Amino acid sequence: MSARDNILARIRAAQGKPAVAGAAAREAVHAHLAARAASPRPHAAGNPVAEFRARALALASTLDEVNALNDVPRAAAAFLERNTLPLAGVCWREFADLDWAAAGVKVEARAARDGDLVGITGAFCAIAETGTLMLVSGPHTPATASLLPETHIALVRAHRIVTGMEDAWRLLRAELPSMPRAVSFISGPSRTADIEQTVTLGAHGPYRAHIIVIANGQ
Repeated sequence: MSARDNILARIRAAQGKPAVAGAAAREAVHAHLAARAASPRPHAAGNPVAEFRARALALASTLDEVNALNDVPRAAAAFLERNTLPLAGVCWREFADLDWAAAGVKVEARAARDGDLVGITGAFCAIAETGTLMLVSGPHTPATASLLPETHIALVRAHRIVTGMEDAWRLLRAELPSMPRAVSFISGPSRTADIEQTVTLGAHGPYRAHIIVIANGQ
């Protein structure tokens, strides 16, 4: 973060501004964003969860829905067993206390390392219009858990599914005191068509993206 701060401070100095933006400057930016007229947007479906499901499936993600957070370990175990995948992985710290052992899954709350095959994360929110997950990095939400393992399982609370990209950024600005170091948008498994225009999954990240939507997640 210090390198970024140094770069931004140099830019601000070249503009004749203080090295750190004050409260008045930040408020002016927020006021400008709030006053800006919204660009034209596609017609939104009536049910964001249903729209998100349809778009995510179209992007080659798989998706399950559960009633509560405590149901997640069983749903994750069922997905791993169906696909003959290891019943072990890493997860974000907020999910470490779920009863993974009862579901037969061994989970460690830490950043992913080379050799970890399953990563379990949450999502800051999800975007119905595109079937996309929005993740933000932080001390307890390491980006490696969604990027390094071959299989990414993402937990999404239904009330955190927003209509469009504009809504996702609006939510981030409203809830986070400052911009995180990294904001990741995940739309299905990693893929590329660079070689002979043939789509290949897992080229730059997970081969599989499995989403568990939690109906009553808080």
